[in-house]
Amino acid sequence: MTPFGDIMRRAVEATPGAVGGAFADSQGEMVDSYAKAYATHDWAILTAHYGVILAHIHAAFGIWHFGGPEYFIAQHGSLGVVVYSIDGGYYALMAVTDPGDRAIDALSTLRNAASALRKEMA
Repeated sequence: MTPFGDIMRRAVEATPGAVGGAFADSQGEMVDSYAKAYATHDWAILTAHYGVILAHIHAAFGIWHFGGPEYFIAQHGSLGVVVYSIDGGYYALMAVTDPGDRAIDALSTLRNAASALRKEMA
């Protein structure tokens, strides 16, 4: 596991209901991940798909010159996915079960993890 994966591991373990998280580059390529459930390949696919969504949101916000999104939350029936933008087009995401309040917990944890990821990137 890389230092990036270790940062994601700590974030996932600190978040109630988290099943995994990933850190990816601007092309959606997963740098590293940590998951309590699901195979690494599944995380890579999930991470890439949500990277495409993030790119579309960036494009939409760019039309109005609001700047890029800091984060977005996708709430599914039994899973929430939080995607958090990091400098240089990188992003981190975390998936949580029972997405109600746990998605907000994941967002808070990802904010802290983003700081650690930025330091590791420097």
